[in-house]
This record gives sequence, C-alpha cells and structure tokens, in this order.
Amino acid sequence: MMRFGIATFAVGLWVFLEASGPLLADNNEPSDFQQVYNLIREHAAGVSEAELNRAAVKGLVSQLAPRVALVTDDAPNGTSDAVDLVLKFNVYEGQIGYLRIGRVEQGLSKAVADAYEKLGATNKLKGVVLDLRYAGGDNYEAAADTADLFISRKRPLIKLDSGVLQSRDKNDAIKLPVAVLVNHQTSKAAEALAAMVRETGTGLVLGNKTAGEAMIAQEFPLKAGERLRITTAPLELGDGTRMSSDGVQPDITVDVKPEDERTYYADAFKVIGRTGTVAGVGLSLTNQPGGTNRAARRPRFNEAELVRERREGINLDADGSAVNARTNEPELPVVHDPALARALDLLKGLAVVRQSRS
Repeated sequence: MMRFGIATFAVGLWVFLEASGPLLADNNEPSDFQQVYNLIREHAAGVSEAELNRAAVKGLVSQLAPRVALVTDDAPNGTSDAVDLVLKFNVYEGQIGYLRIGRVEQGLSKAVADAYEKLGATNKLKGVVLDLRYAGGDNYEAAADTADLFISRKRPLIKLDSGVLQSRDKNDAIKLPVAVLVNHQTSKAAEALAAMVRETGTGLVLGNKTAGEAMIAQEFPLKAGERLRITTAPLELGDGTRMSSDGVQPDITVDVKPEDERTYYADAFKVIGRTGTVAGVGLSLTNQPGGTNRAARRPRFNEAELVRERREGINLDADGSAVNARTNEPELPVVHDPALARALDLLKGLAVVRQSRS
C-alpha cells in the first residue's frame, strides 16, 4: 500500500485542480479529496507512486502558472548570453534607433548600451524604440539597470525584497525620447522595465497591455535539484504604484491581430492586406497615404524651375512631377508594422518639436 505523505497530498491537490469541473457536486462544492484519491489509487492499473508524484507536480505547476514555476539549473536565474538579450538593433530612416529585447536578464543594460553606442557611432539619432514585445525574464535588477541608462538623476525605480533599486546621478544618460513597444506576451521583468520607463517620464508605452506577471517571487530548493518559484507579492514602482495583475496599460493602444503581429515582428515591411488600426487615435500616420514613413514625392515645378532643372538633368514623370534622371533613387521601403510605425511617427514628431525649441 502506498504511504501517505507530501506526494499523496500533492496528488490530491492536482486531482482537485484538474478534475474539479466535472466532479463538482450539485451544491457546487468540490468532491472529497480522499475519495477521489482512493478511487484513482485503487483503479488506475499500473500507476506507481513516482508516476503519480510527477503528474501531481506537473498539474500543480501548470494550473497555478505563472504564479508558480519550476526553475532548473540548466538556465540559472540571472545569467544569459548577450545574443539572447538584444535580438536585433538597427536604424530606421537614418534617425531612429531600434533595439529589440529578447530577455531581461543580467547583462542586459550593457548589451543595450553597447548596441546604442554602435548605432550612434554612424548616425545622428533623434529617438529610440525599445521593442519589448514577446520579451520576458525574471531579473528585476536587470530591468532597473536598463531603465537607469535613460535617467540622468538619482531616483527610486522599483521596490524588491532586497530593497529599493535606484537610478544613479550621471552625465552620460541616453537623453533621447523613447518609445517602448509591448504586447500581451510582454511578461515579468520586461513589464517592469516598460513601467519604469513610463513612470520616470523617460518615454511612452505603445501596443497592447502586457501579461500581468510582474510580481515578487521567492525560490525554494527541491530535492531533485530544481527550484520552486512562488510569487509572494506585487511589485511596487518608485512612486509607490503597485503593478497590477491586469498588466501594463499602454499610453497609446495599437490593436493588431496576434497572427499579424507575429508576421510584422518578423518583417516590419511586410504587407498583410490592410494594416492594423490604432485604437482611440486612428491609423498611424506612417500607414496613411503619403505618411511620414514614405519617401516624399517631389513638388511640382513652375516654368522657370523646369527650365533650370532640366539643364541639370531633371525629367518629368507622367503627372508632371520632376524626377532627377541622374540621382533618381528607389523609394525607401514602408514600415507596415502598426506599432513600430506609430512609434516612428511619434519620435520623429518629438524630434521636430525639440528642434524648433532649440
């Protein structure tokens, strides 16, 4: 006969979690644990205690995710290869730096700083897009360190069990406007990073609300060498605001079908019929005819200008617009990713405003 203990109790809980639906009595109360457990033990032929234990663990973790998770030593918390941290970085339209984050783990701040330095070495940047769509990670210290890159003065960023993490006074902070892209699969430390960027007034958040998994967690060692991570409390930002299980609500909502968003994420220039819409603010300017992301059509010329320009090698196209035959270049590709397009429009607009005030 099987010995009753932790494994038995876990099995019972798992059975309740997995089977409470169909086993609910008429009064909506769950069936008796001991009764259900005994029936399984007595009638499930060839099921060993070890098998029941494994099933119990899997069922418990699955049903209680993301508040409960198993962590193995194959991927220790707080370590990661740099290639997994910043997945991609480039420049859009010669002035907007783009950084795609894979995971928020130890070393992310350095990876972001290095990528930004490379982008700025050959381009005069006027804004930064921090793409946190599909990003996760469990290292909230790394999230605070990354947010710190964009803040020039000391201030509280986030409160953890270890204490309040703060930004540092410095003269080399990235002072450009920042747009952060998020979606329903932006989770945990990536959510915290987005929230800190907004709370500190560093940038705006665009996209869809996040997963709502940013919480303080504790880890408990298990006999098999794994660790059981259990969330214990919500995270608190530097201004005292508690992060909600409902997720981070963006400043500008950009509604895109999940399958389309995956396609745009893989190729921002991909055309998928009609592009997504921006809830509450209409279509992104970038995706309207003649939007800011398109190569501008040359204006019409008067007679004197036409004579002069023709001498310099200018031809007319079908509608009378002037085209330089010697320097005619193909139009730049148009960004059709609605969230990214909206971010580019926003940052370019801010750049114009800042320039006019300088």
